[in-house]
Amino acid sequence: MATDPESADIGDELREGSEAREGPRIQFYGGPLMSALPIAFFIVWAVFQSGLLGIGDTTGLVVGMLIGLILGMFFVRGSWRDYANTIFEGMTRRVAATAIVAWLWAGMFAQVLQDGGFVDGLVWAADAASIGAALFPAVTFVLAALLATGIGTGYGTTVAFSGLFFPAGLLLGANPVLLFGAILSGAVFGDNLAPVSDTTIVSAVTQDSDIGGVVASRFKYAIAAAIMAFAAYLVAGSVMPGIDVGGDSAQLLAENSNPLGLVHLLSIAVVLVTAIAGRHIVEAISWGIVTAVVVNLLLGLAPIDSVLVFNASENGALAQELAWLPFVEVMAADADTVNTVGGSLYDGAFGFFPLIVLTLLIVSGAQIMIRGGGFEAIQDWLLNRVATSVRRTELTMVLGTAMVNAMITINTAAEIAIAPYIARLGERFNINGYRRANILDANTSALGYIFPWAGGVLVGYVTITQLPGEYDWFTQAMVVNPVEVWPFVFHGWLLVGVFLFAALTGYGREYVTDRESGEVARV
Repeated sequence: MATDPESADIGDELREGSEAREGPRIQFYGGPLMSALPIAFFIVWAVFQSGLLGIGDTTGLVVGMLIGLILGMFFVRGSWRDYANTIFEGMTRRVAATAIVAWLWAGMFAQVLQDGGFVDGLVWAADAASIGAALFPAVTFVLAALLATGIGTGYGTTVAFSGLFFPAGLLLGANPVLLFGAILSGAVFGDNLAPVSDTTIVSAVTQDSDIGGVVASRFKYAIAAAIMAFAAYLVAGSVMPGIDVGGDSAQLLAENSNPLGLVHLLSIAVVLVTAIAGRHIVEAISWGIVTAVVVNLLLGLAPIDSVLVFNASENGALAQELAWLPFVEVMAADADTVNTVGGSLYDGAFGFFPLIVLTLLIVSGAQIMIRGGGFEAIQDWLLNRVATSVRRTELTMVLGTAMVNAMITINTAAEIAIAPYIARLGERFNINGYRRANILDANTSALGYIFPWAGGVLVGYVTITQLPGEYDWFTQAMVVNPVEVWPFVFHGWLLVGVFLFAALTGYGREYVTDRESGEVARV
């Protein structure tokens, strides 16, 4: 999710995490494990809301996390001041800001491409290449994996593909749940393997290994899982029923098919080239937005008021005088959208606001668990009671990262929280830093896009919920509930399975004496 210039930022975050563990403790009635109450309550709430009731409302999850934080306060021994201050500390963690920035910029970019007809171009290309409903999820997985590897942001890839490839696939008749799973799988691949991903950087640095060596050593695991996932999407695409968008499908395809929309491959290429060149991800996507807007205006794909518009009341102070501006719309005082701002830049960012709040609250809950000693208590138990051999140690690494990711739904935050313990576990049995980094990153990358309440899943879900307002044919029934998609994130599950197999059999296991890490990319 980050590019190389952000390495210093990630280093600051790692140091902040270390300081958090060394800061003043929060004492809880019931012991350190009670510090997990806010996040544990949130998980129960998320399972009840999304799993049992089928309600995918992100704002509802925000309320669940807020109640969890309030409940945790009643179990604090002594003054509540430190507990309250820790909530604020969590909200200022750089790792949360990194995810939020990726969502906002990627959301604006995807919306500009939508307004420019890129989806129409994808539909035309898929139809011309005879890529039907059965093949589309597998192709989507490969393309999402390539984009995520190139730009280093799984979240940004999820936003873009959920807004662009998802509706295109539905028009072609693909299964929506399978298609969403393919998008998430591609994001997992890129987050895990991209040298410029922040999870890659964190995993390498915290295990005292060089980034290049880590990426090279993990390729065999990632590609093995990817090949099996691709085959799984081919099989599932041929047996899982697609969706009928209603009406005359041939006419809908014709109405939503336009090769000119493919010109926005240029916009995506600008982002890829800029990111791979080592520029900041914000800079890379910003250039993509500028390119997309210019292309839309020059080719007449979308007018300026589709990018940004001010819907002013006719009674506004200077509304009539400024009505000549192409991005000012003067409306009747009783109009539904009067006195609002609109356009792709606004819409692309606005839809993620509830998720941003949820992210800040979840990271705050994780900070409370760190300050309360919950993480340390769990990891000390694993160190002393479970990790008694090399095989059991590596299994503990795999399962321990899974447990932490279930509680902290932002994968980089989860990785930062558990990384010191992975290092302690591995060093006890002289396990090579590359091996430790690969186990750490594979699970945090994979499970961050599997759990229904995980950030990677929710960011895609939020994007999909906005599609009924974008296309006349897209109905609310086509929105995929996060609880439905987790079995179909094939690459995520297979990547975890590959490392479980490696831990059990010793496949790829290296010790410190087997290979020395190159010069570590210090941050």
